[in-house]
Amino acid sequence: MTAADTQAPQQARPVAGRTLRDVCGLFVTGVTVITSGTGEAAAGTTVNSFTSVSLEPPLVLFCLHNESRLRSVVETTGAYAVNFLASHQEKTALAFAGKSTAAITDVAHHASVTGVPVLSDALAFLSCRLVNAFDGGDHTIFVGEVLELGVPRQSQEPLIFFRGFLGALEEEPRGVHPIFDG
Repeated sequence: MTAADTQAPQQARPVAGRTLRDVCGLFVTGVTVITSGTGEAAAGTTVNSFTSVSLEPPLVLFCLHNESRLRSVVETTGAYAVNFLASHQEKTALAFAGKSTAAITDVAHHASVTGVPVLSDALAFLSCRLVNAFDGGDHTIFVGEVLELGVPRQSQEPLIFFRGFLGALEEEPRGVHPIFDG
């Protein structure tokens, strides 16, 4: 054992929010619009913090800023839909991304089994019943059970988010590699 092995670890410095955002921007994500509410209370917002959680039971999650206008809609409705956007839907992503966004009535949509709107032109969708919400710092983590799903646009490419920009995949995947979930 050397003297270096016995020294106490250096104290970590606080991570700046902007630096964290820049580094996490190097992780390619898909782009979704989360929709919730019914009737005139229906609303949506663009989100890239989405992931699957479990196959049995079928659970997914997404995160919303605590000050998001959609937060209270999801909590009140108890349901939401995750709409995966296709590469040609950049304008839709931007329309739902700001503080003052498009209205659900501005886009083609239909009601899901949970009653919340699904964007009819989405690449795919998951309609979920809210099962839990967790504090996540300045965000709330919403976990939902998938009750309905669909893939109406199977032959289209997804819209992706990388380094702060929206875009499309540039080329076809070169092979399928299994992902092992451990």
